[in-house]
Order: sequence, then C-alpha cells, then structure tokens
Amino acid sequence: MTVLGVQATPAQAGFGRYAAPMTAPRFRYSRWDGSQKGFSFGADDVMSEITDDLLYHGDLNAALRRMMQQGMRNADGERMQGVREMLENLRRRRKDELERYDLGGVYDDIAQELREVVETEREAIEDRLDDVAASGDDRQKDLTRQAMGERNLQLDMLPRDLAGQVRGLQDYDFVSEAAAQRFEELVDQLRQQVVQSQFNEMAGAMQDIRPEDMARMKDMMSALNELLEARNRGEDTQEAFERFMSEFGDFFPENPQDLEELLELMARRMAAMQAMLNSMTPEQRQQLQELSNQLLEDMDLRWQMDQLAQNLQAAFPDAGWERSYDFSGQDPLDMMSASQVMQDLGDLDDLENLLRNASNPGALAEVDVDRARELLGEDAAQSLENMARVARMLEEAGLIENREGKLELTPRGLRRLGQNALAELFRKLRVDQVGQHQIEKSGWGHEREYSTKAYEFGDPFNLDINETVRNAIRRVGTGTPVRLTPEDFEVERTESMVRQSTVLMLDLSMSMPMRDNFLPAKKVAMALHQLISSAYPRDYLGLVGFSSVAREFKASELPEVSWDYVYGTNMQHGMAIARRLLARQSGSKQIIMITDGEPTAHTEDDGTPYFAYPPEPETIRRTLREVGRCTRDGIVINTFMLDATSYLKAFIERVAEMNRGRAFFTTPETLGDYVLVDFIEQKKRLLGGRARRA
Repeated sequence: MTVLGVQATPAQAGFGRYAAPMTAPRFRYSRWDGSQKGFSFGADDVMSEITDDLLYHGDLNAALRRMMQQGMRNADGERMQGVREMLENLRRRRKDELERYDLGGVYDDIAQELREVVETEREAIEDRLDDVAASGDDRQKDLTRQAMGERNLQLDMLPRDLAGQVRGLQDYDFVSEAAAQRFEELVDQLRQQVVQSQFNEMAGAMQDIRPEDMARMKDMMSALNELLEARNRGEDTQEAFERFMSEFGDFFPENPQDLEELLELMARRMAAMQAMLNSMTPEQRQQLQELSNQLLEDMDLRWQMDQLAQNLQAAFPDAGWERSYDFSGQDPLDMMSASQVMQDLGDLDDLENLLRNASNPGALAEVDVDRARELLGEDAAQSLENMARVARMLEEAGLIENREGKLELTPRGLRRLGQNALAELFRKLRVDQVGQHQIEKSGWGHEREYSTKAYEFGDPFNLDINETVRNAIRRVGTGTPVRLTPEDFEVERTESMVRQSTVLMLDLSMSMPMRDNFLPAKKVAMALHQLISSAYPRDYLGLVGFSSVAREFKASELPEVSWDYVYGTNMQHGMAIARRLLARQSGSKQIIMITDGEPTAHTEDDGTPYFAYPPEPETIRRTLREVGRCTRDGIVINTFMLDATSYLKAFIERVAEMNRGRAFFTTPETLGDYVLVDFIEQKKRLLGGRARRA
C-alpha cells in the first residue's frame, strides 16, 4: 500500500463554513518516505472495522459515518480518533480559553498605562515645584506655581474614557520628557494594535506604523474596496488582483492566490475583532471604539476601514460577525492577544461546525489540517487526514463505488465482507474440529478443470506455479529473485463430483434484533455464502428471509438485508419458496433454517399472511404440511435454534422426526460454529461417499 503524506498550503485558512463560495482546500501529496509518522491503515482494516455495523444495519454510508464518529483501531492496535472525541476536545479547549482569560484586561491594560504616564508627569511637576522653591526667586516661584497648577488642572480634567484621555494628553505640554516619551510609545503601540487587531497578519510586517504607512494603508484599502465592488458586479478581477498584489503584496504575508482567498482571510480576521467587541460590556466596547477612532484620526482611513468591513460582511455573512464569548478567567489580555484568542475561538467554532455536519469521511477533506494541528494537536490532525482518505482508499481498492452520490459495495467488497465473517467464525473453531475446512486430496471426489483462479480463503492450497510466478512478474517486473506475496497466489480449480444445493432461511422477524440474534445470524449467512462460492463454487446457495411473509434475495443484496418491523414467523412460506428454488437444482438438497421463534404466521390460500400469538393449530398444520412436501422432494431441513423455548424445541423436534433432518439448540456465540461445522462435515461425508462408490 502506498501511504501519502499531506500538507495544506498556508492559503487554506478556514474550515469551509461560509455561505459564499470559499477557497477550495489545496493539498500537496507525496509518497511515504519513512520520515512521516502516524496511524497506518489500509482498505482491509476499514472493511474489518465496519463489517459488523454494515451487516447489522445494512447501510454502507451509515456504517462509514458511524466509524467516522467513533474512530477505529488498525491491526497493530493503534487508534485513530473519531469525530466525537475531537468534538469533546474542541469543547474542552474552548472552555479552557474562556476560563483562563479576562477580556476586560484589554481596557484595564490601556487604562493602567495611561495612569502611569499621568503619575510620572505629576511626579515631574512636584519635582519642578521643589526645585523652584529652593531657588529663592519669588517671581520664578509664582510663575512656576501658576504653570504647574495649570498642568495639574489639565490632568485633573482629563476625561474618564480612554479616547478622551488619549486626546487630552496629545494636546498636553509635558513637563516630564520620560512621561512624554512613554506616552508617544504607548500611542504608537496602541495604533499598531488597533490596525493589527483589525487585520492581524495583514499588517504583521509593519513593525512601526509611520504617517506614510497609514497613508499607504488607506490607499490599499481603497483599492481593495474597489476590487470588492467589481467582484460584486460580476466582473473578472484576476488581472486587477494581480496588479493589487504587485503594489500591496507586502501587507499580506499569507500570499493569497486570488481575490476570494484574500477576502476570506480578511473577513475572518475582521470578524474576530468584531467578536471581541461583542464579548465586551457596552461600556468597554464604546471605550475601545472611540479609542480606535482617536488613534486612526485620519477620517478617510477610518471610512475606508468601515467600508471594507461592511463590504466583507455582505460578501461573507456567515464569517462569525455575530459571535460573542463569555470570559471568566483572570489572565488579562492586551488588544493584540485578544484578537488572536478571538480568532482561535472562531476557528474552534468553525471546525466544530464542520465536524458536526460532516455526513461522510470524505467531507473531512475540507478541514485545514495544519490549523487543526495547532488547535487540537498532532494525533487529531493525523486522524482527520486519514479519515478523509477512507472513502477514496476503499474506492481505489475496488471495494466500494460511488453511484449517483451514494456509496455502494462492489462484488469485491461483498466478497471481502464474507471473508471477514468467515475468518472470524473460523478463528473461533478448534483446529481438531474441521482442520483446514477443505478437502486437500486430489484423488477421488475431485477432478481438475485445467483452469486456475486467484487464491481465496478456504481454497485448497494447490498452487499453479506458472500462473503464480507470472502474477508476481506482472506486479514488480522482470528480474531475480522473484518475490511472491499472497496476492500473487493462483490455484488450480477442481470440480467436486458431488454437488450440494442449499437454501439458507434467515429469520427476519422483530424478535431477532430484540434478542441480539440478528447480527450473528447474518454473519453466518455471509460466511456460508463466502465458503460455498470460494471452496465449493459448483454448489448452489439460495437465500430466503422470512417474517410475517417470506421472500428470496440475492447474495449481492445480503449486506443490506435488515429485519422487518413486523411480528410473525412464517416458516411455511419460507419453506415453500425454498422448495421451489431447490426444485431447479441438482444434487443433494437441504434447507438450513436459523430462527429464534416458533411459527406464528402462515399464508392463506389467497396469499394473504395470517399472524397469531400464541401459534394457532392452523399455522402449525400448514407449516408441517410444507415440511412433508419438502421431505417428499428429498429436501433435508436442518434447524438452528437461538434462545429456544420449550414450545419451539418440541415443534422443531417434531419437524426433525418427520423430515429426518437435524435440530441444533445453540446461542448467538456458538451459532457460526454449529452451522459451518455441520455444513463442512456433511460435505465431507458426501464427498467421502462418492469416493467410496468410485
């Protein structure tokens, strides 16, 4: 199996939840070189994992969906996380973030910085007054007291809101050079944080925002608004986008490849800033909005930013503009850190939404694996990556195919299910019961067909060396040594001289799943079909399901067969259909009936079903009459009873007495042992009898 490593490009920043068309995920695949680590699995591992679910519910798509939800283990016992576990980790990560941080720190941190500037200035004023007082110059003292008094009054009159304090200090003539310098640094830092909180990495390359930078940013946003408007008019924007990136590309370290990708990135980041404002108290929100306006005092720049936000919100209405979060922690956040936390929380929301709504493993291909790795860790990212490959892997292995949007089993997939069921049952059998479960002698009882077939589980190991080596050369090319794998094995076909025709009657009444008998019974049906088709291909196997009425179904339908939501066990109708099927066949004939209830239904002369519990004498009479017809036609009825009641035992013993068949009282755990061992032993006796006659 070729294992692929996958890496998402930086352009893939979202989780695909927007209503507007979003950037398609971009992946780079490379052949496994041994350096990558992760969960190793193949198509056979997946089929083994879903076998029970598929056989029980009969729905391939639902089985894959449940495997996606629950995760799986490979043959080495390594575990791939399921979506449920990832969702729980997402919720835990979000809870940790909300219980760690205090969003009020954005406001408090700025307020504290301003208080320290004012305190430094007041200390300088007091020092100036002290210096003048010691000079002995009365006129200088008066002038200084008056000037310092005016400054103290200005400081006393500073507004309580952040924007007002910044505006007041910008007009203030500082006495302290240290305070003035600290204030200018604070303003520059806040301006940088405001811009970066709006656009995050877009302005990340700008360490110091100078007036010319602000002017250029205004030009960039104006050009981007024009591009957005052209996009909304349906115009081709690729050439204009390339010109835009040539002039302003340094603002975008993510290197978006088209306008849609760029707009998506900016929408997400501006939405993160809006989520921060939504999460604040009304007072805090007003304080920060006014501060932002004050710091970005160029009104045209502010207008361009507001216009861009409106355009992006219209283009990407589902980007999370309305989100808000309830923080309850103690760690304060500055504005830039708060913006990053908001973006992380938004990405957690988007990823949770995508995982929750994924209807099949293929939908997980939309996930940005690199971002998931940052949020949930390596194991979750690797699990998402692997899970997204499940359907494609099964299709490439020829086990499933997509028919009009629905995944369905192929004939190879059907055989694989049967092989899994057969292998599971054989693993439970003791070696001394049935040996290798096939006849290995090539003398009496077998004749060569002078043709070959690919080796399957249960085949006699009579290798055709020429075809086996030829298969290996086709696979790897010429040269020595020739290395064989099990897939290369080709065995000689042999024809059994004794043919056996079997109809399996499977109880599909409601009592089967209610008593946990349905899955073991269906596994036996799959295993028996696989055993006959692989080890005894000349034999016949018919399939009949029965509840209130009976019906024939093909082997290809077996995986999707489920119980009927009705009451009634109509053995009479099932035996009638089985007798009709066997009438067309040759060789020894038998019915294998698997049931957990006595006959409670029969078919009237006009074809309508009749149900009664407890069973009425007429139902018993009609059922035994059908047993008699089977007996006259030479059909042996072997019954395997699950959870047999005393009444059922008595009835089946009567059937066995009439028909000379056998009755087995078994459990779900031992049903497969009984059915397969009995079938194989009967086959051996038939073949042995033919050999003696020969």
